[in-house]
Amino acid sequence: MSSFYSKEHTHDFPKQLKEHAPDQLKAFNEFNMKVFKDGALTRKEKELVAVATTHVTQCPYCIESHTKNAKKAGATLEELTEAAFVTAAVEAGSAVTHSTHVHNATDKEAPDSLYQRSNLKHLNELNKLAGESFKGYQAFSDAATKAGKLSTKFKEIIAVAVAHATQCPYCIDVHTKSAEREGATSEELAEAIMVTAALRAGGSYAHMRIMFDSYQE
Repeated sequence: MSSFYSKEHTHDFPKQLKEHAPDQLKAFNEFNMKVFKDGALTRKEKELVAVATTHVTQCPYCIESHTKNAKKAGATLEELTEAAFVTAAVEAGSAVTHSTHVHNATDKEAPDSLYQRSNLKHLNELNKLAGESFKGYQAFSDAATKAGKLSTKFKEIIAVAVAHATQCPYCIDVHTKSAEREGATSEELAEAIMVTAALRAGGSYAHMRIMFDSYQE
């Protein structure tokens, strides 16, 4: 195995999975089929969410397959690029909001609970200590979520889905509230989250190919 990631390696992979775990493969395929059906979100919108999420899971197979699926569903390269930039902003936001834990780690009076909404008030510390960088982050985040080829509402839906991949509770909270303000429904958010669930599973599914190859060497 000269490369961990080669398109040709995926050709016979489903047959191998069917041989070794047929029931699990069937359930996985049915799960994916149900997740990507048109619902409160269209198939195109779900594929855009998927492409954004795969840039968190960093599965090259998933990025390729869902980019092609999104294109087939009618997504443009501009829409895909905007979706990927939402991911970049949410990932940056996760690092920024977690900086509050640095403050708490050096504060003897800080509460034992690690994740409290009140922690976000300490973001002012980051602004004081790295003001230019912090302002740059804010400008980038605003640019990534403003309306363009994709609406602000849909970008916030993407952000909620991505935040479930980064597993940042602050981001989930902030972007859920932003999505609701923009008019997103509970059904739309739920379907976007299920896309993330499918992509988390899909990354594991795709990388089993490396396990098979490694075992057979």
